[in-house]
Amino acid sequence: MTEHPIAPLYDDGSKILILGSFPSVKSREQMFFYGHPKNRFWRVLSSVFEAKEPKDIEEKRKFLLTHSIALWDTIASCDIVGSSDSSIKNVRPNDIGIILKKAEIEKIFVNGKTAEKYYNKYIKDKINREAVCLPSTSPANASWSLDRLIEEWKIIR
Repeated sequence: MTEHPIAPLYDDGSKILILGSFPSVKSREQMFFYGHPKNRFWRVLSSVFEAKEPKDIEEKRKFLLTHSIALWDTIASCDIVGSSDSSIKNVRPNDIGIILKKAEIEKIFVNGKTAEKYYNKYIKDKINREAVCLPSTSPANASWSLDRLIEEWKIIR
């Protein structure tokens, strides 16, 4: 069983909540979200908000909070092989209620189909809120170009 090692990122000004599935090996090593250099998350968000792409963890943290974005994942712990979403088993979900109690989240988005699957299975009915599924920024989602991802992700603004 692998535990999610990264605390949720949010503050009382967060309005948008983006949920992934479970952090990659690289993200777990760095102790911050979307740490794999081939994941397009930071390039997509910086383009959507027409901002400089954040490079280090502190810049990423500041970027998210400046744009009223809360960030976490749907899964608190699971059995996983490396970073493979398709290998995920024995899921224990995160309690996103801790974010919803402190921040006035207006919209919830999930980053990809795996996050959507676990959101719908474990979280949606508990909080009685829908989430919009956006195409995954993962390098595994190779059929989506960077430009196409940016266009789809503009909905979060």
